[in-house]
Formats: sequence, C-alpha cells, structure tokens
Amino acid sequence: MDQSIDQLCVNTIRMLSVDAVEKAKSGHPGAPMGLAPAAFVLWTRFLKHNPRNPSWFNRDRFVLSAGHASMLLYSMLHLTGYEDISLEQIKQFRQWGSRTPGHPERELACGVETTTGPLGQGFGNGVGMAIAEAYLAARYNRPGFEIVDHFTYAIVSDGDLMEGVAAEAASLAGHLRLGKLIYLYDNNHISLAASTDLTFSENVAKRFESYGWHTETVPDGNDLGAIERALGAAQSETRRPSLVLMRTHIGYGSPGKQDSFEAHGAPLGAEEVKLAKQKLGWPLEPAFFIPEQALARFRESVGNGDRAEAKWRENLSAYAEKFPEPAKELNRVMRGDLPEGWDNAIPEFPADSKGLATRTASGKVLNAVAPKLPTLIGGSADLDPSTFTALQNLGDFENPDGDYSKSQGAAGGGFGYGGRNIHFGVREHGMGASLNGMAAHGGIIPFGSTFLIFSDYLRPSMRLAALMQAGVIYVFTHDSIGVGEDGPTHQPIEQLTALRAIPRLLVIRPCDANETSVAWRVAIETRQHPVALVLTRQNVPTLDRTQLAAAEGLRRGAYVLADAPDGKPDVVLIGTGSEVHLVLGAQQKLREQKIQARVVSMPSWKLFDEQPREYRESVLPPSIRSRLAVEAALPLGWHRYVGDGGDIIGVERFGASAPGNVVMEKFGFTVDHVVERARRLL
Repeated sequence: MDQSIDQLCVNTIRMLSVDAVEKAKSGHPGAPMGLAPAAFVLWTRFLKHNPRNPSWFNRDRFVLSAGHASMLLYSMLHLTGYEDISLEQIKQFRQWGSRTPGHPERELACGVETTTGPLGQGFGNGVGMAIAEAYLAARYNRPGFEIVDHFTYAIVSDGDLMEGVAAEAASLAGHLRLGKLIYLYDNNHISLAASTDLTFSENVAKRFESYGWHTETVPDGNDLGAIERALGAAQSETRRPSLVLMRTHIGYGSPGKQDSFEAHGAPLGAEEVKLAKQKLGWPLEPAFFIPEQALARFRESVGNGDRAEAKWRENLSAYAEKFPEPAKELNRVMRGDLPEGWDNAIPEFPADSKGLATRTASGKVLNAVAPKLPTLIGGSADLDPSTFTALQNLGDFENPDGDYSKSQGAAGGGFGYGGRNIHFGVREHGMGASLNGMAAHGGIIPFGSTFLIFSDYLRPSMRLAALMQAGVIYVFTHDSIGVGEDGPTHQPIEQLTALRAIPRLLVIRPCDANETSVAWRVAIETRQHPVALVLTRQNVPTLDRTQLAAAEGLRRGAYVLADAPDGKPDVVLIGTGSEVHLVLGAQQKLREQKIQARVVSMPSWKLFDEQPREYRESVLPPSIRSRLAVEAALPLGWHRYVGDGGDIIGVERFGASAPGNVVMEKFGFTVDHVVERARRLL
C-alpha cells in the first residue's frame, strides 16, 4: 500500500476540517486534527457502508460521541461520497440552514447516525445500537444466512468517559457482552479548560476491563498500522465490547497549538493555519483543497459499498426463498411498518367504580400487543414489578453464554439475545441513551420505564430523542403525590411540567384503563417522535363509557367527557389522570346545587394544541371564562387553558409521607374541594 497516499488522505481530513472551522470563525479544530489517522483507517479499511445508500440496513453504524469534533464526521462523509454533505455544505459549517451544524444532527443529513454533543450520550447510543443488532440477528439470522451482521463503532473522548451516563452504559455493555461494539478512545490529555491531568487520573484500560471490556492500546495515534491491528483484534473479540485507547495529540500539526487546550474550542487563527499547512506540506491556497489522488482513494468507498450491499441483497433473496415467513417479517421491520391487526388484542375494560391503576392497565395492554409486535423490546431501571412493563413469556435479553439456571427475570430466564426483556439495572441514564441508539438503529420499537420522579435522570436523553425525532416510548409510573408513604423524595411535583416543556415530546396522562389503551395505540403508531406515558400507582375508576364520551377522544388531546344537559355549562372542569374522577364527582354535586358543569378530560396538552382552532374552542368555549383545572402537579402552564377568569388546583410544594389517599386529601384533591373552588369562580 502506498503510504504517501495514506498520509495525503490523513492530511486532507485535517486541513478540510481546519479550513471549515476557520471560515466559520467558530468550532473545534483540534480533535479532527488529532483523530484524522484513526478516522481514515476506520472508514476506509473497516467500516462497511454504502455512500449511495446511507440507509442500507446492514451497514456498520458509526457514532461520533465526541460531537464537538463534528467536522471530522462531515469531512469523512464528504470525502467518501455522501451526497448530503457537499463541499458547499462543508463551507457553510455552522451557518443558518446548513446540513453541517456545530454538533452532528441526525435529521439534517444522511450518514449522521445519531445526534451527539452532550458528552456521554453518544457512548450510550452506541450501546443501544449494538443491542438492536444483537436482537435482530438472534431473531432473523439462520445458519448460512447472516442477514443482520454489522458492527457499531464510535469515537469517544475524555469528556465522554467522565460523564456518568457513559459509566452506566459501559457497565451494561460489558454485562451483556456486546462483542460487535468497538470504541476508539481519543486519549489526547486535553479538555476545554486545561490538561486532563487536573481531572482525570484513572487507569481507563483497567476500568473498562473491570466492566468486562476487551482493551487495546495504541501508543501513537498517528501510527496507521497500529490502529489497523488494534481494530482487527477488536473485531476478532466476539464476546466482549472493545475499547481501543489511542494516545493522540489535539491540534496535531499546529506548531503553536498542538497539545494545547487552545486548539480544543476555537479556530487556530489565520497565522497558525498558515504555519500548520507549512508544517504538513500543504498548499496555502486554495482553502478547502482536496488532492485528486486523495479523493480517489476515499471514493473507493462508493464502489466497495455498492458491492457489499449487492452481495447482501443476493443473500437476502436466497434467504427469502428458503425462509419466506421470517423474510417477510424482516422486510416489514426494515420498512418500519406495523403488522396488520397488531392492536386487535388490546383489551376494552368494563366499567368499574373500584377500577385499577393505569400502570396495571398499561401492563395488560403491553402484553396484549407484544406478541404481535416482534420488535417491541425494552425494560425498566430494575423496576419491572412496579412499572408492570415485563413482557411475559418473551424471554430476557441477556448474554447467550450466561447461566440462566438461577434467573428470576420477568420471563423466567432464557432466550439470550433473542429475549425481549432488557434488564437495564438501576441505570436510568444509561437506559435513556441506549433507547435512543435502539431507535436510531432502526427496526426496533424501544421502550423504557421508571418512576416519574426519576424521569429527571433521563431528561438529557429524552431531549435528544425529541431533537432527533426518535420513536422511543417511556413508561413513567407513580405519577403524583398519590404515591403516598414513600414521601416527597418519590412524589413528582414539577416533572410533568418539565416533560411538557420539551418540544416534540408527546406527554400523555390517561385517566383510566381505557384511555390507557388508546394511549398505547398512539405511542406505538407514533414513530417520528418520543412519547411519555404517565401512569398512576393507585387504582382509579374505570369510567362507564356508555354514559360518557369514548376514550378515543384521547387522540385529540382533550375532549368533552361529560357535558351540561343543554350543552351550556356555567363552569368547565378540566382534569387529567387520576384527577378526572374527582371532577366527575364534582360535576354531580354541582348539578345538585343547580350549577351546570362540563367535564373535560385533557390527557395531552400537545395533542390538543395540534387540533384545529374550531375543535379547541368547541371543547373550551371562549365565552365560558369560569374554568377550573385539577391536576396533582405544578400548576405552571395551565393558565393558557383556564385563562384570566379561571383557577387551578395543583401542587406548589413538595409532598409528604403518609398514605396516598391521606396525602391527596390534605393537598385538596377531593370532590368537595373541587366543588368549593368551582363555586368560588362563579
């Protein structure tokens, strides 16, 4: 192999990144300069991808967890032939409307596998991608037909490894023995503020070995042969994830800023760019210079990708002839379609004044649909017995070499990578990031669960799921002060408001079992953004839908559950979740006092806000200013629905430890208090 061409390619990556940052007058040039050799080896000698078809299902996945080094990714995408990242897009780095933002965004360009930047999140995304690959391979591969067979690679930084989310995800990956997960660690000893000697003195190799990872060390991150050998060894290790520790140099080639934190988060400056180009033997002009020989080497990826995908498609055709049923299912999964009749078994719950908790109803619905949805997989942060998210008789996703004889998992043990219950352990951070990776991988409908109070642990990953429009389903139970004796540490107050504040996140708080059924339908049908189901621990009445409006009204976010006899109410009572039965009770008491009330169930602000104005005004008529919202959570945000003439019964302090019904009563969540506040409005 012509080493001079290789070095030319490496320097092309460096200088393309440097010129883009310099033109933008903003960005991070240092990491792309130090990582160029590793990116070159990985993308041209190992990564299985097809620039002509970035969505090829069996491609290797690449995650740039160190998202600040985004120009490294954009350079590789352009050089290897991805049409979305043209040279013009490179020149528009960090500019309005470009496909090359400051940190990689999945929705802007084909070839960007996941949205990264908040450190540690990409690390967890890669773990989720490896879980998805392992599950799909276990379900669909047959002897001689490795239809799902690819690696997940990532470049991670010191900052990634410092974040707690990466520790959780690394622990999970090692436990699961995800052998097709390979990470390159950019060990450049520099962070934004100064040398990592001030913050990061641990032995990273020993740390990851203790997690159950295989490690390789590359003393010189410019040694292409050493990087290639380390990656080859990592590929050969099939029963452990791998971390390749590379001693790199931030800003490599910059005489004044190499190995300096000054190269991390700011352009080199015109004079330093000139000096760097001179040192690396690069022409000073023109900017964005790409040598023809280097481009030809990079563009070999196009032909290689075409051939790799063509060979795979031949194998897929032979697979379909020999195994028509799994092939049919796999093709549907790859398209992202739901199977016909997937929701036929969803139960319809009979009216019951005692009722059941919406978490219980959720568990029944989940287990009704799971057998029809083979790629619906997920789990909880060690809370299955409380969140009711265990998939019965569908196995545990676990290391196939493990000993299941003592397993006490939800499915009774077994099934290896073909099991559908993922035991995330007490790792909400890692679970959230992994769910995003599963969704980004494709072919999977991922769900995760915990108590609503601990949604705070998932918030960074939930925000990223919303940003990248990932179809993740979150099941949050124990949704209010009705939790009771566990006290204020476990009683969510501000969490509902915080979740509703995330753009694109669909938050649904159903009022009874039948609204919960519809909520699950909406969640599974919604593949273009995340959905949070917010459920009760305590029983709530299952409403009599022969006397009240159908639960399908949930699809519109809010609906008239029970109206005044003449359709002309004196007051509108709005409730969500467990508080809906209180406003129904208040309606009856008010009627006895000759006051007519309309009851509105509002399980989802977002869905309601998306309705036409005419519908919204038919539910909440502008002429009726007396409106009372009742929700056992922070009142913030409700004023947009009750208006200046309305009122809110909410919770504006932390909870208390006592039986749930006592706490609800003491905080004013009783029929009599709703009646009193409604009368006060009038």
